[in-house]
Amino acid sequence: MSWRSRAVAVVIGCGAAAGATWYGVRAYHRITETKQVVIPSAKVQRGDLTLTVTAKGELRGGNPEVLTAPMIGGTDLHLTTLKRSGEPVKEGEVVVEFDTTEQEYKLKEAEADLAEAEQHLIQASAEARAQEEEDAYALSKAQADLRAAELDVKKNPLLPAISAKENTLALEGAQDHLKQLEHNVANRKATTDAALAIQEAGKGKAESQAKTAKDNIEAMTLKAHRDGYFSVRQNQPSVCCFFGMTLPEFQSGDTVRPGMAVAEIPDLKNWELAANVSELDRGHLAVGQKVDVTIIAVSGRAYKGTVKDLGATGGPPWDRHFECRIALDNPSAELRPGMSAQIVVTTDELRGVLSLPAQALFESDGRTFVYARSAAGFMPKDVKLVRRSEMRVVIDGVGEGQEVALSNPTDVEKKKAASGGALQSLGK
Repeated sequence: MSWRSRAVAVVIGCGAAAGATWYGVRAYHRITETKQVVIPSAKVQRGDLTLTVTAKGELRGGNPEVLTAPMIGGTDLHLTTLKRSGEPVKEGEVVVEFDTTEQEYKLKEAEADLAEAEQHLIQASAEARAQEEEDAYALSKAQADLRAAELDVKKNPLLPAISAKENTLALEGAQDHLKQLEHNVANRKATTDAALAIQEAGKGKAESQAKTAKDNIEAMTLKAHRDGYFSVRQNQPSVCCFFGMTLPEFQSGDTVRPGMAVAEIPDLKNWELAANVSELDRGHLAVGQKVDVTIIAVSGRAYKGTVKDLGATGGPPWDRHFECRIALDNPSAELRPGMSAQIVVTTDELRGVLSLPAQALFESDGRTFVYARSAAGFMPKDVKLVRRSEMRVVIDGVGEGQEVALSNPTDVEKKKAASGGALQSLGK
């Protein structure tokens, strides 16, 4: 190879090495490029503030007629017929039926026992009547024998001593026989009455069982007591289910526990809403407050309501809420059970107060504070919480225009340290 070729090869190699080095350095800078982490902030504002509570709700008929599975022993029941949810029903119409096979079998058994008990009672009564007639004849004869003996004793003064003695003994024997017979008759009557009472009890038990079975069969057919719409309840399982799981509605073939609510027929003359409200807003609501209601499916119409009841608080620790029931003051013909609604309750109107977004307020170890902007960055500053709403809080302890952080700067710095980035604070 000539020296020129070798020189060209060396130049090309150096160029390739330089290019690879340049691209490597560039890639390294891209990988280790400093990330900017932003701390969102807001300023304390002074002005008028309307505090409201908002929630989503579902339309229901007021004072619903709840249909429950009949209390029949401790055995589960099985649905055989069930109206569809939302289907219109008339008063007296059959809406729910349960399987009556077991109760019909019990009814046949009870009727058979009743027929047998009636025959036993008839036989025992006949035997008792025959015994009574026999005892009555025996008593009548014994009483006649006693009267004859008494007449014979009256002749004793005219008779020899031996004959008189025989008459006296005969009278005593007639008296003893009648006394013993009366005692035996009384005992037999008591025994017969007891036997008849047992037979009567057996008949009564069979009658009661037959009546219970008939009543159960009748109770397993549920009818509507008013005109309206049929609303099927959710099938609540007997064991715990996973959080967030949507429970299905009851349907034909499902197993139902006695006393369990399976459906309801709302009173469509008195509409109401059921809304789940955050536990934090309970103190701002009271029975009788006026409510602005928007029915999602009925556009262009404003509805008014009144807080009717505040239910018990429930739900997991991270989502505590309660049911707020609201009576609808101006219902319309378009409404149907199950329609979604948005409610707004105006709880207070404050004038000239200092407020900031709710996420700018922090609470820890009994302290209420904000992270206020200073020369050294965002620093914690204690404040007094005056009122709280879903979106904003009214506070005291900082001046108007003070810039506060909307997130915890300490957490942002930890993220910065973990990523190796630099902190840059930006205001809104």
